[in-house]
Amino acid sequence: MRCREVDALWDDVRGDCTQSLKDAVHAHLRTCPPCQDLFEEYEGVAFRLSRLPEPEPSCDLAKRVVEHIAYIKGANRTEPILIASVPAPIGRLFVGFRDHRIAFVAIDTGKSLAHVRESVERRLRRPTLEASAPAWLQAAVDEFFHTWRIDAQLVDTSDLTPFERAALQAAARIPPGEVRSYAWVASQIGRPRAARAVGRAMARNPLPLLLPCHRVVDSSGNLHNYGYGLEMKARLLQMEGFRTSQQPT
Repeated sequence: MRCREVDALWDDVRGDCTQSLKDAVHAHLRTCPPCQDLFEEYEGVAFRLSRLPEPEPSCDLAKRVVEHIAYIKGANRTEPILIASVPAPIGRLFVGFRDHRIAFVAIDTGKSLAHVRESVERRLRRPTLEASAPAWLQAAVDEFFHTWRIDAQLVDTSDLTPFERAALQAAARIPPGEVRSYAWVASQIGRPRAARAVGRAMARNPLPLLLPCHRVVDSSGNLHNYGYGLEMKARLLQMEGFRTSQQPT
């Protein structure tokens, strides 16, 4: 069962939560990673599913899954993202943009542009095209590495789920050179029990640097994890002026 095949579920959702709805949601979850993520965000169900036989989702959870499917299905996924190579103080960046806004950032790790385009298409579910960096894009990158901040109007988060958007926007409120814990981010977005889901949102961040998941650490102050390695995470924090004695809130 695919996201585009769930229109029929809406009639079930409007009424009582039937067994057929539960079965349909279970079948969909087995093949849809975004919806598996949603399960994890709500009450750790995805974690339990890997260890328990067929746990029964609540009616409310089933409705949330279907709403998430509708969110993904309802977006216009035909507009391409343009991918340009942009020099930066930490090396070359691959930056995806559309409509004068940045939708994707990747630090060059030696992988081909084709691999980067594949990552963008898989993560944001949009086609990509290779492009040259316009002047505004280079200026935005230069300004970021000068101030360690980005104009929010230049950042495109429309392809993120509401939870991902909220978590990453909270991370963007952490001042440069400071760190906060996953639990702090969860508290900031009104989901104090969702620290683990926040960690997953940071790991899936399509806009690293600009939405600074590198400023989010575990409650003990350990850097914990970073898609580009702990050495890069430490380097970014040091460039921002981070003091190693600082403890996260």
